[in-house]
Amino acid sequence: MSDARPEKKTRDYTIFDDEMETRGFDFGLIVRLMRWMRPYRRQGLIALVFVLLAASAAVLAPVVVSRVVVDGILLPTSDAGAPDFGQKALNAFLSSLLDLHPIVAACILYGVWTVLWAAFGHGFRVMLARTVLNGLRDLRRDLFAHLETRPSSFYDRVAVGRVMTRLTNDIETLFELLAGFGVLLGEFVPFFVAVSIMLALNPTLTFELMLLLPLAALATWAFRIVSRQVYRGIRSTMSRLNENLQENLSGIEVVQLYGREEINFQRYTGINEENREQENLAVRIESYYGPAMDSMAFLAMAAIIWFGGQHVFEGAATLGSVILFAQFADMMFRPIVAMGEQWNVVFRAMASCERIFQALDWDEALKEPEEPKPLPKDLKGQVTFNHLTFGYTPGTTILKDVSFDIKPGERIAIVGPTGSGKTSLIRLLCRFYDVPANSILIDGIDIMDVMPSEIRQRVGVVLQDFHIFSGTVYDNIALGNPAITREMAREAARLVHADPFIRTLPQGYDTMLTERGRNLSHGQRQLLAFARVLAMNPEVLVLDEATASIDTETELVIQDALSKVTQGRTSIIIAHRLQTIREADRIVVLAGGEVREIGSHDELIAIGGLYKTLYELQVQDVAGTSKNI
Repeated sequence: MSDARPEKKTRDYTIFDDEMETRGFDFGLIVRLMRWMRPYRRQGLIALVFVLLAASAAVLAPVVVSRVVVDGILLPTSDAGAPDFGQKALNAFLSSLLDLHPIVAACILYGVWTVLWAAFGHGFRVMLARTVLNGLRDLRRDLFAHLETRPSSFYDRVAVGRVMTRLTNDIETLFELLAGFGVLLGEFVPFFVAVSIMLALNPTLTFELMLLLPLAALATWAFRIVSRQVYRGIRSTMSRLNENLQENLSGIEVVQLYGREEINFQRYTGINEENREQENLAVRIESYYGPAMDSMAFLAMAAIIWFGGQHVFEGAATLGSVILFAQFADMMFRPIVAMGEQWNVVFRAMASCERIFQALDWDEALKEPEEPKPLPKDLKGQVTFNHLTFGYTPGTTILKDVSFDIKPGERIAIVGPTGSGKTSLIRLLCRFYDVPANSILIDGIDIMDVMPSEIRQRVGVVLQDFHIFSGTVYDNIALGNPAITREMAREAARLVHADPFIRTLPQGYDTMLTERGRNLSHGQRQLLAFARVLAMNPEVLVLDEATASIDTETELVIQDALSKVTQGRTSIIIAHRLQTIREADRIVVLAGGEVREIGSHDELIAIGGLYKTLYELQVQDVAGTSKNI
């Protein structure tokens, strides 16, 4: 026998408690994120083609107005040989083909480019969104599959709400990240195309106009610095508002019972006021930034008129070129404005990206055997605890040298004070944690040599804190197991006397149950949990205080069924009810993680030890309760 304990790696679980903060830009995270976009690269390439076509249409429409209409039709003598990118020839061809006046043909050409601009722009946004959403769907699926296989030791230390944030808020923020890149791409492509055309038309005027770009970039940088802290404050107060709201609404009965409505209202109002102040500050900052960027556009227009007018008088530029520059001015400043708007979104999303990959990289898992041993098909159900010592964290010990055998078909009750290790014993048997080698055996086979999933198929557990899923009654009994037919589900329900109340439901076994089965009574939900386990027909049955929350009348209903079901089946029962304990073949008494006594009810009473003390306390409680009734 080996006394080696499973190696426990020291882990920092606090990373799941970190609030979302603005992080530096990490190109490596973006590259890794692209792994989920790679299967949809064809759609991404189509989106790129669409944005290039949309940018071309966006700049060619103003060319038609400036170079074709102004320089080619209205003022044909002012043409200084500036390029028109084939639009004059195309307009002449269209006018000749349709026998139209050149102005009418130019209007049609302008309308075509405008429609193509809108159509390609729409196609770009649709294909970009489709690419991003498909990739994030796969990422969310992979993250869920990863988190679903983390062991109980992980969820013992990490709040479920924090884990859910990875799958909901953080994934949604990644959509903002990738969509933000799409917005920037959609603005910068027309920017570069427009600048290229402007350089071809008049390099001098282009350079003079671009002197204003550093001022716009400086304003954007200042806006980003100031707004970063404000937006962080908004997110923080919103998080506190949601947390406060969830806490109070989930406990509304306690709130009303103890008259805490006014106190909770004042606390919520205080946080709400902080959020209002942060939101107002953000509005004021944005109200300064918006007019500042508009002023930049007006300055650019003034510069175009001043310098461009001089170039027209000197014959260095055409009037149409100057008009085209004026139309392109918005395209020059729009990407900088977009950067200011998307900057905080991008950097906030970097934090979400990092948190998601932290969860995906969390490699904590149960140890699985390299060459697993299958449990025999005719499992007898003999369970052996062999010098089991266990602690959830290094340096702590919950169970100390626990040793006892459970014979095939034997009915064992485990009792002891709170914290004695009763439930821990069951969780280890079900292989929710790694245990020392050869410390727990089923039919002589070390459970560490068996796949955890196979053990859970052969060991059925009914917990006091059971879970009912949204779905039909039948779905909650079968739990998606195709081997459990409707007839088997009905038989299991009949054995635990759940069938009568199920038949009274509106659609019987097809009745939809709400979240956590709120449309059933507690006793009915417990009976459904019994039927769920019995439908599996496990060789080993575990009842972890499964009747603790059932009223006496309901317990009497299922006692007869349980006695029949446990007959010939190895049964381990953790219970406080006298009737359940007394009917057990043997009773194991735990205290402080150690086995103190083992024997039948009569034997342990005769010993006069810890069990007798616990039993007498229960008798007094029952007698007192009966007298009060």
